[in-house]
Amino acid sequence: MADENPRLASLLEFVRAEQRVCPMPLQWKEVWEMLPGRVRRGASWEPPPPLVVGEWFSSPSFAKMERLAEHIHYAAAHGVLAQVDRFLRGLPEGEWAHLGDFLTPPEG
Repeated sequence: MADENPRLASLLEFVRAEQRVCPMPLQWKEVWEMLPGRVRRGASWEPPPPLVVGEWFSSPSFAKMERLAEHIHYAAAHGVLAQVDRFLRGLPEGEWAHLGDFLTPPEG
């Protein structure tokens, strides 16, 4: 649990600050590739991949935020939280997607 791991709790807080949703697709893919033990299970992966490519615009921001949190928890459970933490905190703000990035103007 995040309460038991201060670094985990701090990183989860960081990735949601400043209306961040998730890293941009290329950077998020890099995070996922840092996760050890990725394995294909049928048509899916464990842990599940980032919501990029076809899912980038069709997935709600909340789903992206939850998937990133899942990746961070997985990193903590598999001994790579420090590496993921350094990478995410090192991203320039322009390499993050933010809540406003996924708003579409009303039609009309």
